[in-house]
Amino acid sequence: MASAILNEELECPVCLTIYTDPVSLRCGHNFCRVCIERVLDSQEGSGGYSCPECREKYKERPGLHRNIALRNIAERFLSTQPDQEEAGVHCTYCVDSPVPAVMSCLHCDASMCNKHLRVHSKAPEHVLCAPTTSLETRKCSVHKEILEYYCTEDASCVCVTCRLDGEHRGHQVETLQEASEKKKKKMRKDLQKLMAETEEAEKRVQSLEERRRKAQEKAAGEAKRVTALFRDLRRRLEELEKRVLSDITKLVQCYDDIIRQLEIKKEELSRKMRHIEKLCNMTDPLTVLQESDTGDLCDTEDRHDKQLYGGGDLDVAGISHTLHTGLADIMSEVTGGISVQSADILLDVNTASNWLHISADRKTASRSDINQNRPETPERFQDYAQVWSSRSFSSGRHYWEVDVGGSDIWIVGMCYPSIARGGLQSVIGCNNKSWGLCLEVNQYSVIHDIEVIQLPDGIPSDRVRIYLDYEAGQISFYALCDPIRHLHTFTATFTEPLHAGLWVTHGCIKISGGRQGV
Repeated sequence: MASAILNEELECPVCLTIYTDPVSLRCGHNFCRVCIERVLDSQEGSGGYSCPECREKYKERPGLHRNIALRNIAERFLSTQPDQEEAGVHCTYCVDSPVPAVMSCLHCDASMCNKHLRVHSKAPEHVLCAPTTSLETRKCSVHKEILEYYCTEDASCVCVTCRLDGEHRGHQVETLQEASEKKKKKMRKDLQKLMAETEEAEKRVQSLEERRRKAQEKAAGEAKRVTALFRDLRRRLEELEKRVLSDITKLVQCYDDIIRQLEIKKEELSRKMRHIEKLCNMTDPLTVLQESDTGDLCDTEDRHDKQLYGGGDLDVAGISHTLHTGLADIMSEVTGGISVQSADILLDVNTASNWLHISADRKTASRSDINQNRPETPERFQDYAQVWSSRSFSSGRHYWEVDVGGSDIWIVGMCYPSIARGGLQSVIGCNNKSWGLCLEVNQYSVIHDIEVIQLPDGIPSDRVRIYLDYEAGQISFYALCDPIRHLHTFTATFTEPLHAGLWVTHGCIKISGGRQGV
């Protein structure tokens, strides 16, 4: 109704539509420029002019003053109104030219402009509503009466006849206003819930974007480090390749040296042979006897003979030794920051519940119905079949693996040494001091601080891996299938060392391996 009142105040008295380029007369009344100029043109030659609204007389044609404030108000009002021309909601009674309707009457089945609305009946049965071309939807399809009530049993709008004599007779009904307010109240609650969910989603998006930003920064650093690592690796491999190829070349060149030495020896032997032959051909016995002993000439032992015939073929074993030694040196020097060494995970019997049996190798924890009667210690878990590792981790990257195929109810994970030893708060994941992967009633889930996140069904492996990156504040769980499947990653800021932990209520689980990053 407020819109209709404002619409009426912004109507030109001549054309009965919203002002277009409004101007004012001296008397203060406003008109569309085109409308008032047309009126003043018609008054020419009549001996004077007058305002069509208050009939104030003017001896000369009055001047027109633009009303900029009124023009701005009219334009802003029009910009907030629905496009009634396109919607086709026009005054039913303005037959000469289409005039936008401001209200519709459900009783009259008619829409009216401001002019006809002023003379419309004020009787209560004449119900007014916003301009609409679908008046039939506001009436009962059976009795053609105005819909006034809402049947709560059938969730439908009904007329008086439907309520008193029709199919909704005896049903619980409310007025449309009452039903509308109830529905609005429910929708406001739904809106509040959706707003809260939207806010939560926005927070999660912001959190994920922050984590993504940190991951991108970390990934960029890792990529730079790996690129430098492989660049150095390629350089060292190229150096090793050159060294090994050089050794091979030297071995071949050694044969060349030996061949040259043999050629020299052959020349020397030929010279000696020619000298002996010359002596043998001499007829003068005195000359032959005065020559030095030919035994000295036949002494052909060479210091290179052992090298020539004792060395055998190409020294492939020596080349292989150089190659493997060089590769080992490269791996120890280049991969010092990412090498993986075995890190044994052993269960700490001093923390084991008396309802757990720990194997002699301290690798397997089995649920026992017989009390183990171990001595009470401050570290021992009291109420639940739980144990942790003797070793803790306060830096670096580590992972350990567990064979969980022997149990159908278990939790594996990591926990602080300050975790409680009794009560529900001592169970891995049921506090803010531990993080766990859980199987219960064939449902896999991860748990931290009693918040449970269910995982998709059907993890195709009886072996799981728990990976810790202490500095990055991450604990990740993997199913050791082919390929390895990532299950979930917890992110936190660790404030204490972390122990590996097991919780078993049926059967047994076994630590199958563990490694640490150096």
